[in-house]
Amino acid sequence: MTFDDLLLDDQLLQSLAKLDFKTPTAIQEAAIPVILEGKDVLAGAATGTGKTAAFVLPILQHLIDEPNLSQQAKVLMLAPTRELAFQIQHVVKQLAKNLDIDTAIITGGFSQAKQSTFLAQKCDIIIATPGRLLNLVADEIVDLSEIDIVVIDEADRMLDMGLGPDVLSLLATIANGFQACLFSATLSGSGIDIFAEELLSDAEVIQIDAANQKSDQVSQHVYFADDKAHKQALLLHVINDESCQSALVFCNKKEQASDVASWLQSRNISAQVMHGDFNQATRRDKTRKFRIGQIKVMVATDVAARGLDLTNISHVINYDLPFRGDIYIHRIGRTGRAQHLGHAINLVEHHDRKHLERIEYHLKMQLPIAKISGLEPKQAKKAAKSKKKSDKPRYIAKKDRL
Repeated sequence: MTFDDLLLDDQLLQSLAKLDFKTPTAIQEAAIPVILEGKDVLAGAATGTGKTAAFVLPILQHLIDEPNLSQQAKVLMLAPTRELAFQIQHVVKQLAKNLDIDTAIITGGFSQAKQSTFLAQKCDIIIATPGRLLNLVADEIVDLSEIDIVVIDEADRMLDMGLGPDVLSLLATIANGFQACLFSATLSGSGIDIFAEELLSDAEVIQIDAANQKSDQVSQHVYFADDKAHKQALLLHVINDESCQSALVFCNKKEQASDVASWLQSRNISAQVMHGDFNQATRRDKTRKFRIGQIKVMVATDVAARGLDLTNISHVINYDLPFRGDIYIHRIGRTGRAQHLGHAINLVEHHDRKHLERIEYHLKMQLPIAKISGLEPKQAKKAAKSKKKSDKPRYIAKKDRL
């Protein structure tokens, strides 16, 4: 299938051609026709599969077919973080380059007065985070009564962040019925079901690359570490390997992320830390330096798992294993994107074993164990036995390359 087969307007096809997008991804092929038919959609697809274009393209087509003749917005796109909101805006601008489409972005971290000024002008699409938009609605600065289409991106993340009530409060202000599209990396869990029941009417459910399936484009390995010093040595070896062009290193706490970044810097590695305490300008600067290759390693908390515009990451390294399997999926989804191969490296100390078991249960598979020549764990036999008593693990020798 090509984009032309999806019956998109020539202006959209021209924008896609300039971006060298030739064929739709699986989620785009499945979701675009359904959204064009005006149906509610509950769509799940792994990170990096083209979810944003899957809802932006049909919405732009809708605005071409039925131009907005009023000053008020017809489309509302909600995102859990401002980084993701700006990423959505970027995709809208790219695909609507040949169209007369006006967008307004409403997020925290910026002047509410200035954003109110933007909303006073003609607007077709509002892209927003729920909290800031709810404030503007409460102050009667924003009127959502003419919204025809609502998109909730990263719906599972919305729920994780406790934003569900804000979203429902916002949508309660829309007087008329609207088409609702929920997109999520995973459709598992009762939270998504409840969310969908509140918002969707006889929705079309689309699941691409179920969240507990590993990507064929990402190799995943476990390296057992005896202690902190051993884990640091493994981390340094992985980063210094010639196959590692850029690395996103995850820690569970911001203090740990800061310590790891400082330690890498002391070893002459170009590294920086990213967590939720940085303001928007600093986060943008850090993202830009990483994206252009000025910085090789970004050490981050899970704020970087969603929304940050990070591309061409060769390695995702879990310095700390996440507590849940779905978070693991989100993390490793940052590599192996756009037909590039990626590597997911998991550094596992003894106290991480329960997290590893939980992740493997979610994946419904055991992650292969590897070792690096000269950095083998002293407790390898004990680690292997505790991982699965009935199977003797096959160690993958990593002598020359990772």
